[in-house]
Amino acid sequence: MSESNEITLKSRKTSEKISENIHIFANDPSLAFYRVQEHIRKVLPPISIKRNDVLQVQNGLQGHFYDMEYGVQALKSIEKSESTFHNIQEMIKASIFIKQQLKYEEKKKIKTENGKNSVYKRFSAHLTFDPLELPDLNGVVRETSGRMDLVVPCGGQLNLGELQRSHTTLH
Repeated sequence: MSESNEITLKSRKTSEKISENIHIFANDPSLAFYRVQEHIRKVLPPISIKRNDVLQVQNGLQGHFYDMEYGVQALKSIEKSESTFHNIQEMIKASIFIKQQLKYEEKKKIKTENGKNSVYKRFSAHLTFDPLELPDLNGVVRETSGRMDLVVPCGGQLNLGELQRSHTTLH
């Protein structure tokens, strides 16, 4: 009997091991899911925080990208406006030239006026005028009016031929 006991014992051990292995294989997926669940509970909060941080950085970068694109477009439009600035520069040069010409003409005009004034000033410096020493002009005025009476008849009518003759004889 010893052999049969031995075989029975060996068969029991083997069947227990097989049963244990079957039990382990049967319960192994639930253990794996437990381990996965445990891992997710540990890792999910930091991953969620990192995801939010990445989204904030992405939004910030997108804003900076739009700002950069706007700046590039502004620079391109400035490059396109080079001809406008060139025209403005030419107009400024022309206006400066015209202003210089006007100043030159004004100085020239002032010099000619000062030259005239200086001649008059020199001439008038030699003249003295005293209103109290005026000669009596009444006789001269009467004499001139008498001459006019001789040229113009008393009727006041003078024909055109007489005026032309008197003009040619006087000059």
